[in-house]
Amino acid sequence: MTGLERTVAFLGGTKVLGRRVESDMALAAAVSEGLPSGSLDAVLAHLAESAIPQGRVYQVVGNERTLQRKRREHVVLSAGESDKLARLARLAAFAEETLGSRERGYRWLGKPNRSLNGEVPIALLGTDAGAVIVEQVLGRIAHGVLG
Repeated sequence: MTGLERTVAFLGGTKVLGRRVESDMALAAAVSEGLPSGSLDAVLAHLAESAIPQGRVYQVVGNERTLQRKRREHVVLSAGESDKLARLARLAAFAEETLGSRERGYRWLGKPNRSLNGEVPIALLGTDAGAVIVEQVLGRIAHGVLG
């Protein structure tokens, strides 16, 4: 499974997204238009089996009360919320692929990391700059340089 396929699956796949997303351009279009709140449900369901609390996901994506209301009312997420959610999904998929299993990937995302000055990787995903740093550390791990 490619990184894009993992990311799309993490966001709920065709069933939740309401369309086939077979390219990065198609994902970018879906994010720009706003992902369905079901994508947030899918991400929370994936991470439910990890030590990452729901509150941490809400901190990354947006305001918890607003997001809970959107989930309850099945409202489309804003482009900004969708961008952050897709970023989280992409990096969770990358962590899973890099570390060899969902369990190890999620554990890595949820624990303080020396390469990140003791920060928890998922806590950095709310900004593009933080996500780049997390992606760089995962890239070093993928290439055999400990991180």
